[in-house]
Amino acid sequence: MTLVPVLAAMFAAQSFAPDHSVHLALGTAMASIVFTSSASVREHHRHGAVDWQIVKRMVPGMLLGALISTVATGWIAQRTLALAFAVIVYAGATQILIGRKPAAHATMPGAPVVFGVGTIIGVISGLVSAGGTFLTVPFMLYCGLRMHTAIGTGAAIGIPVAIIGTVGYIISGWHVAALPSWSIGFIYLPALALLVAGSIVTAPMGARYAHKLPVNTLRRVFACLLYVLATKMVVTYW
Repeated sequence: MTLVPVLAAMFAAQSFAPDHSVHLALGTAMASIVFTSSASVREHHRHGAVDWQIVKRMVPGMLLGALISTVATGWIAQRTLALAFAVIVYAGATQILIGRKPAAHATMPGAPVVFGVGTIIGVISGLVSAGGTFLTVPFMLYCGLRMHTAIGTGAAIGIPVAIIGTVGYIISGWHVAALPSWSIGFIYLPALALLVAGSIVTAPMGARYAHKLPVNTLRRVFACLLYVLATKMVVTYW
């Protein structure tokens, strides 16, 4: 999600498919999550910060939602998509910054509720090209998980969501004309290769620092970064 405004600006500066630079940014960023999350989840798992039972319960609904929204993005105008991205990210950043405390004795709800929540988060995640951490983390915190476990579990959930979302962006952009060479649907392979190469080193480092930083500091830094990037999208495409 944090990559989307940066990639969109880079693609626009190079005049890559002017009417689809945001679509390309979303698709390429989604594909990169597959590799970034895989690298970071290993580190979170090593710290015992992944609840695999919650992963199994949330993934089915999120897969359905992500596939629906990513396939549909090909029919959404670029400006509308960019502004929707900004609004959703602003909301997610505010929720993280507020850091509402979990209700007393809160636990994960039953399977139907988890599936419904997962589907909604999946739809939103597909629209903003994210693994869903910015929404799954607040949800899991509300359900009583500690911060570090919520982050690690959210990263694990992001892998299958990113895979199905990548498929969705390939499908939605498959027949779009005037995309740059070396594109598969809305995924630009040269940019993806560079992102993957960088993530192999930086993702595990980020996961390690997440376990060292105080929770409040982690929350504020992440929320402020999201505010800045969402504002960049508004300024560029308003």
